[in-house]
Amino acid sequence: MEIDARCTPDYLFEVSWEVCNKVGGIYTVLSTRANILQKIHKDRIFFIGPDVWGEQESPWFREDETLFSSWREFAAINQHLPIRIGRWKVPGEPIVFLVRFNAFFEKQNDIYTEMWMDYGVDSIAAYGDYHEATMFAYAAGLVIESFYRFHHLEAENVIAHFNEWMTGATALYVRKHVPKIATLFTTHATSIGRSIAGNHLPLYDHLQVYNGDQMARKLNMTAKHSIEKKAARHVDCFTTVSDITAAECAHLLQRQPDVVTPNGFEKDFIPKGAHHSRARKKARKMLLNVAEKMVGHTIHPDALLIATSGRYEYKNKGIDLFIDAMNLLRKMPQQTKDVVAFIMVPGWVKGPRKDLQARLWEDNPAQTGNSSMESTSSDCPFTTHELMEPQHDMVMNQIRHLGFCNAEKERVKMIFVPSYLNGDDGIFNLPYYDLLIGFDMSVFPSYYEPWGYTPHESVAFSVPTITTTLAGFGVWAKKEGDKKEGIGDGIEVIHRDDDNYAEVAEEIAAIIHDLSLKSNEQVKLLRQSAAALADRADWAHFIRYYEEAYRKALHNSFIRLSYRYKLKIE
Repeated sequence: MEIDARCTPDYLFEVSWEVCNKVGGIYTVLSTRANILQKIHKDRIFFIGPDVWGEQESPWFREDETLFSSWREFAAINQHLPIRIGRWKVPGEPIVFLVRFNAFFEKQNDIYTEMWMDYGVDSIAAYGDYHEATMFAYAAGLVIESFYRFHHLEAENVIAHFNEWMTGATALYVRKHVPKIATLFTTHATSIGRSIAGNHLPLYDHLQVYNGDQMARKLNMTAKHSIEKKAARHVDCFTTVSDITAAECAHLLQRQPDVVTPNGFEKDFIPKGAHHSRARKKARKMLLNVAEKMVGHTIHPDALLIATSGRYEYKNKGIDLFIDAMNLLRKMPQQTKDVVAFIMVPGWVKGPRKDLQARLWEDNPAQTGNSSMESTSSDCPFTTHELMEPQHDMVMNQIRHLGFCNAEKERVKMIFVPSYLNGDDGIFNLPYYDLLIGFDMSVFPSYYEPWGYTPHESVAFSVPTITTTLAGFGVWAKKEGDKKEGIGDGIEVIHRDDDNYAEVAEEIAAIIHDLSLKSNEQVKLLRQSAAALADRADWAHFIRYYEEAYRKALHNSFIRLSYRYKLKIE
């Protein structure tokens, strides 16, 4: 049946644990997409997130008590729903509802029983963050129902959009209690697929023989997998972010996504022209200065600055492969430029290194005693922050095992930045994007990467990047822009599978070695090519996939409601 193109939402609710709560890549998806959604659905798009901040306010939320004050007071007094309303401090500044959910822990067992009776959600073996996420999700369902009924939206086209297993309970609540609302569920990565990959099991070669339910029991993931699977199967439209994850969903969750909704990027805040040049120069100066203070000697200003970043998923994000590639690179002959490789993944840290801070804060670095610099840096020449348990840290153990020493004679230096880069880490004190712009290349050799915002962000900031065919963005780029051999078009998408780890490491080392032989002018052309690719992967191009998903959700809800009405009158 053909879907009417006029089937568009009058109101949109979007629920995520990462609304005004920066945890991972989903924050980037929602916060950058918010701008274009706000332009299309001016103040009729409402993001719902957890109010987990207590006395310390979220840096991304600005409260506005004038917004929907009558409803907020009604919900607080009559429904015991503590809601704060304001604006998300991102481009577009959409309206946000932050809900407190602690009171629902008292009803946790009743809520789980209801989900089991209604949908067969198995929460028996739940632990840890499942409880917190699900109580938030249940509260978010109440918020949607309350707003819907208070404002009498029964005659409107209303869509509620849920992100990841953490909001599965919202999807199921709305489906049961407010059936006129069209429901849309997006999995950005299946919980069981990520777990299979993270447990060093071969996901891709064996995908067709895995049973999602069986693997969830084996890997102690039953509750998360169960609620994700039930949400996926009971919404009006189910989406995921890439063709790779769509195949995963079809097999492990037993529903083929209705639409693939690739992640776009909002480019409005990226510096252009002279501003870009100044920002890049500032970032390079900061990166080189920190590196020099760490290793205790001068690094040539034309050194290649290479980065990998993301969550500390050692195998899934390819951090292990990145370090091995750097080890191969330092053994290659005829390298004309030094390489400083930064691993920027948040770990378990005590805080910034005090000795490094002292050297960075010296008014006149030339007068800093060399003996002091060498004695402190030789104890910890790799990491910018003090780790809680360095002896158990996988990055540090691999760097040391391979014999890196960051000595002056070494052509490849390794710098581990195990801190969130929010602008207050104590060493750089710059946000991640303000540092990213200073790199010459980024490398993301992921094994499990449903989309891959890190390479996407890199090309958006004109940083040439290497990624793999196991990243959703890599697959997209392979189709759309990676047409030349090597890094010549600003990106190289390397084929990766369950069996070619060593070959991928060799290819990465060869590409960076080739980059080290290029002139500054040639590297500048590569940066321009990277930016041109990013122009085709912004939200202006990708929002159409969400509009298709909205139409399908509404269309399928109409069919569902018509069938329900037909059964009722019969």
